[in-house]
Amino acid sequence: MILDLRIPMGLMFTLVGVILGVFGLATNSNAALYARSLGVNCNLWWGLVLLAFGLTMLLLGLRGQKKLELAPPAPPDEESLRRGH
Repeated sequence: MILDLRIPMGLMFTLVGVILGVFGLATNSNAALYARSLGVNCNLWWGLVLLAFGLTMLLLGLRGQKKLELAPPAPPDEESLRRGH
């Protein structure tokens, strides 16, 4: 089984994006927390960026995985045939 690396990466970034976005939404009314960033809710915005990136990686990974499953298997090379594997 061949696993596309974009699938676990997409899951990880999506999960971190959701956590950061929810934290940003929960602390949106706390002006003192965002005073250092000139009132910009960085947690919410970066959570949305990470969520979008994670979903993109996940979508591309699942699409690539489906292409791998539909492709015919490669013929064995001569070396593996001589070894009997």
